[in-house]
Amino acid sequence: MKTSFKPMSYDHCEGVMNIYNFYIENSLAAYPEKIMPHEYFEKFMEHTKGYPAYTIFSDDEIAGFCFLKAYNPHSTFKETAEITYFIKEGFTGKGIGKLALEKLEEEAKKRGIRYILASISSENAQSLSFHKKHGFTQCGRFGKIITKGGVQFDIIWMQKNL
Repeated sequence: MKTSFKPMSYDHCEGVMNIYNFYIENSLAAYPEKIMPHEYFEKFMEHTKGYPAYTIFSDDEIAGFCFLKAYNPHSTFKETAEITYFIKEGFTGKGIGKLALEKLEEEAKKRGIRYILASISSENAQSLSFHKKHGFTQCGRFGKIITKGGVQFDIIWMQKNL
């Protein structure tokens, strides 16, 4: 299995949105209640302008996507970015998430980003464990602010200083 990263482009829309919609329908990791139309991909492209955004390939198959985006649009937050990544079902647990994190950290440093934030569902134990294992610490928790599929849960913010 050869993993590669290609700059996210409109050519990847269907594969990226299929992965995102899988997590919307089958987990509490993605926050929307209902699947998003492929046109929503435009938001990903818009939010990541000027930031690293990649589609992850395993051999020739899209295996995930990852990106950084502005945490806050004010220039006073230019050293801080929010991270997002989703790995396709069947490709998790194979080190792809770690490679994505390493790739984004490397790109963040080149851009003068010193702090990476992650917004994580309190119901997503796998993601919380992954981030803790890779140097993130909890820096905030918003209690019971989201309800999806009848489940009310917290949003946990984690931070990594580069």
